[in-house]
Amino acid sequence: MSHEHQTLPGAAADAPPPALVTELVELLAGLLRLRPEQIDPGQTFRSLGVGSVQTVKFVSLVKARWGGDVKVTSLFEHPTPLALAGHVAQETETLPVPAPFPVPVSSPTPLEPAAQSVLDLLCEQLAGILHCAPEDIDSSAPFNLLGVDSIRGAQFVAAINLAHGMNERAVALYDHPNLAAMAVHIARLTKTAAPPPVPAGTAGAIELEALLDAVQADRLSVEEALTRLPRRV
Repeated sequence: MSHEHQTLPGAAADAPPPALVTELVELLAGLLRLRPEQIDPGQTFRSLGVGSVQTVKFVSLVKARWGGDVKVTSLFEHPTPLALAGHVAQETETLPVPAPFPVPVSSPTPLEPAAQSVLDLLCEQLAGILHCAPEDIDSSAPFNLLGVDSIRGAQFVAAINLAHGMNERAVALYDHPNLAAMAVHIARLTKTAAPPPVPAGTAGAIELEALLDAVQADRLSVEEALTRLPRRV
């Protein structure tokens, strides 16, 4: 039997919050370069064309956005966006609607060298997500004014986690609402922590896209790549 447009019956009694389903579909649509309305939440990930590389990236985005015990195998145990949304809802228990990023009231102050080094990397990472030059980004501007929505925020935090060996969630962007504040936060957390080792043959895989490139080039298996994604403790 063909797997094209395969849809599994859903259990209406335990339906996840509609807002969660909508945002999960938006994350998946961005990953697959589709419009959200092209995705049926009851359709299986396999029939939607989610392969091994997309699975690794999608899991990373979901973990960065909501946390919870979400693994590659979760997409097999919960094989549709609707089912996965139910799993995420159970893992996180409550999912408050994100408030707008707060606007900092203090004036920018010079950063310490360690924080400035982190800031330079953050600017490069965010520029890649926003498709602009790092020098075009104002490090004191609130994330929402830079065009960082929930999807881009999840992508940005996933890149931060991989680069610094951290386990932050997207809500960190509300607590530290601009690049300068985030840089100070990361510098403090990593001040006494040794950087995570970079495996031989993947020296460039410090960002999520580089890790996915390693999977595509068969330098890493999907499961090996997953072990290098941040985990909840």
